[in-house]
Amino acid sequence: MSTASDPHSVAVSISPTTSNLHSIFRKNSASASVAASIRPPKVLHPFATDELRLLLLENISQGAVAHFKAQGFQVDWYPKAWSEDELIQKIGQYHAIGIRSKTKITEKVIKAATKLLAIGCFCIGTNQVDLLTAAKAGVPVFNSPFSNSRSVAELVIAEIVSLSRQLGDRSREMHDGVWNKVSKGCWEVRGKTLGIVGYGHIGSQLSVLAEAFGMRVLFYDVINIMPLGSAKQVETLDKLLQESDFVTLHVPELPETTGMISTKQLALMKNGAYLINNARGKVVDIPALIASLKSGHLAGAALDVYPSEPGANGPHFDDQLNNWATALRALPNIILTPHIGGSTEEAQQMIGEEVSQALGRYLTTGSTIGAVNFPEVDLRAISADENTVRVCHVHANQPGVLRQVNEILGSHNVEKQFSDSKGDIAYLMADIADVSQEDIQSIHDRINKTSANIITRLLS
Repeated sequence: MSTASDPHSVAVSISPTTSNLHSIFRKNSASASVAASIRPPKVLHPFATDELRLLLLENISQGAVAHFKAQGFQVDWYPKAWSEDELIQKIGQYHAIGIRSKTKITEKVIKAATKLLAIGCFCIGTNQVDLLTAAKAGVPVFNSPFSNSRSVAELVIAEIVSLSRQLGDRSREMHDGVWNKVSKGCWEVRGKTLGIVGYGHIGSQLSVLAEAFGMRVLFYDVINIMPLGSAKQVETLDKLLQESDFVTLHVPELPETTGMISTKQLALMKNGAYLINNARGKVVDIPALIASLKSGHLAGAALDVYPSEPGANGPHFDDQLNNWATALRALPNIILTPHIGGSTEEAQQMIGEEVSQALGRYLTTGSTIGAVNFPEVDLRAISADENTVRVCHVHANQPGVLRQVNEILGSHNVEKQFSDSKGDIAYLMADIADVSQEDIQSIHDRINKTSANIITRLLS
């Protein structure tokens, strides 16, 4: 909670959680439960703050809502994205916010969020958040980089088969009452070459699925990666484009990936090849793609992402949003979907679990494991028999800070301490034993007054 003296000063204390960030650690839950029964975690109580209030937008899963409420947080849930003006008007009352891909957390929004402690992106990408400004405000950003990988990979497989058999056109014709049984230009995918651009969590899973269909798999990535199965890494993007029957993109939106598939790259692709983009809308030059499809050079394409996307469901995918929308929609054998790559029940459940656990851990224990814009710092849980306070100090990364903090803590028993930095931001956690309420107030006030302080929280 903000105080009258400093809107960025926060002192919070709630029960720590034993949940882990990624599903890979869930196998340890049984042993963690046994350990907790031997030395149960301390039930912490708030210090100098109101109850934490969370804002969840864009139809975030009810599992995440239940998780937050179980931890004692107040939760306001809304099914749609909010505009920048709405956020600026209302975000000042919230300590954390959860969003998906449509809500934009801009510099103006962050400046208006005087109580904000953390941001959760319930999706893979974080380009909808001004990460640098958030870090400078002492606000870590968490996401779910793995949970919808399988859903996206399966969608690509479906698109490969649908494009090769022109299923979109045949289905639309049947809905219009037209019987058009043809085989020309329709192919099996067995024996064809799939080129994957970006061999991360999605690309690598996709390569395994494609090989099960009898496809040859090539991939291009900016780093050398050990392939799964019989997939082969190629040295250049050009080589992949020249050899592939299907090209699928799985890269983040960065300056170097914006427009990476344009007229030159499309011309390098095989005559009759197919392009699939489930990555980011700005990766493909869509007017160039339209020209390539109209000329007959490409036989089809599937797009799930676009440079500009509607903020809500409805008849909004038109030329006012993207001035080429009508031309794109009129093309044959092109699959257009509304950014549904990760929109499965399983993916949304896993994303809800992963991000809510990460947010909950940071708010209740100070752990920044999994933060994309913050140094990753963690300490083991405080046990119930310990009279201990945890200091969570976000500060500017400059010389002399540790000396100042350790002078403040010097008269107390520092049980454990860990600090790290990332860019201009540094983060220190320390557990101090045998402290009174007066000690807690004094430690908080003195650290909060140091010159490099951004946010100081005490969990006790």
